[in-house]
Amino acid sequence: MTTGLPLRVRLVAGFSVATFVVLLAAGAFVYWRVEYALDADLDAELAQAVGTIDPLIGASGAVTNRETAEATGVAWQVVGADGAVLDRGGPAGAEPMVDPGRGTTARTVNVGDLLPAARQPYRVRIVAAGPQGAHLLVGARRDHRDEALRELVLQLVLAGLGTLLVTAFVGDRLARAALRPVERYRQQAAAIAAGATDLRLDVPPGRDDEVTRLGHTFNDMLAALERALDRERQFVNEASHELRTPITLLTGRIQLARRRRRTPEEHEHVLAELEIDLARLARLADQLLALGAAAQAGAASGDLAAVTSRLVDRRRLVEPARAGDLVLEVPATGVPVMLDELDIERLVTNLLANADAHGSPPVEVVVDRPAPGLARITVADTGSGMPADLLGTATKRFARAEEARSRPGAGLGLALVEAVVTRAGGELRLCHDGVHHAYGHPQPVACTHDDRMTATVLLPAQDRTGTSQGHDEGQRPSVPGRTAS
Repeated sequence: MTTGLPLRVRLVAGFSVATFVVLLAAGAFVYWRVEYALDADLDAELAQAVGTIDPLIGASGAVTNRETAEATGVAWQVVGADGAVLDRGGPAGAEPMVDPGRGTTARTVNVGDLLPAARQPYRVRIVAAGPQGAHLLVGARRDHRDEALRELVLQLVLAGLGTLLVTAFVGDRLARAALRPVERYRQQAAAIAAGATDLRLDVPPGRDDEVTRLGHTFNDMLAALERALDRERQFVNEASHELRTPITLLTGRIQLARRRRRTPEEHEHVLAELEIDLARLARLADQLLALGAAAQAGAASGDLAAVTSRLVDRRRLVEPARAGDLVLEVPATGVPVMLDELDIERLVTNLLANADAHGSPPVEVVVDRPAPGLARITVADTGSGMPADLLGTATKRFARAEEARSRPGAGLGLALVEAVVTRAGGELRLCHDGVHHAYGHPQPVACTHDDRMTATVLLPAQDRTGTSQGHDEGQRPSVPGRTAS
């Protein structure tokens, strides 16, 4: 098992194994080609000798012209059907150089091993010749051929070993150079994990390779995590601050109620006050949960006009004395948008609650289609509106004007609206006294300039088939004449 070895060692080992396989294949090919060429020369010599000696063999198996047979310079034998040597010449001995067998097909065999070197290596050509069942054996010495092959094998082994050493060394250097930034990233990441949150990976400038792209990606991830951590830390601090007030009130009321004995009526009064504080805590918890759900919910569809009408009617039924404070204007046909009805309810409910808590009646609610592929809901009131500096921070969690802190609410309504609208690819605009601030994805519709406090939400609309007609996020043009936060 090599899984426990360092990555550098595994890379070098794999590179070396691959090089060895390539060298082995190349060496085998070179050896085969050289052997083939040397054997071809010997075979040509043997063929010439066979062509000279074969016609000279008589009916008895003896050659008729020994001088011509000896002039070929090779060892030759005529072996009878019984395996006895009928005639021979050259350096051939009295024993057959090789068993000729009983076939009539000509063939060539090697006698003697290449390694270790044989004392009398021959390459023998066997052909049927002479009397019935006799064979002519013609052999050429392989000394030079075998010596050349042994030298070739030695050179290939030495060259292969040298090449393996060089490639292993170069591969190790390359692996070290390639993995050095990774090790540096690991050390820096360990430092970050140990608490150095402001540290970033040291990515060399002017390079664009896999390692540098990895470093940039990690830096982007660390920056995103740091931003998320800062937001969560700020949220916890602000939530703790907001929760401290109702909890302090609850504690104070309980301590005050325990100072003396009270009548049942007084206890009822204290319990009613505690119920108000607990209801405030419950509303704050519900808004926090809704804010988290708005940032994580999936895409869906719903009718903005229908949901808005239903919510306005519900408010009128709950408070009939204030029914005239809400003025509603919706189109006769539906206005489908890329939000489910629950998200639309969250959005509209918080817009209405914000206008009701911080504005003055009448509150005008208008749902329309300002442009193809866009849906809009506008909530305007005649109150004093927001200060210009608060318009740019109104959607931050727990952001409230000083004069609004005595009113109900925790400052989470517009933050929830922004989360829902941004996820849907829309835009939230807050306008008052000619000052406009936008949040989310810009939409190609101009702001309405008036003196009223206006909250406008622009959302991608859907056609009848359910297909979004909104502009792509990267293609939404900016709106001239509008100050964005």
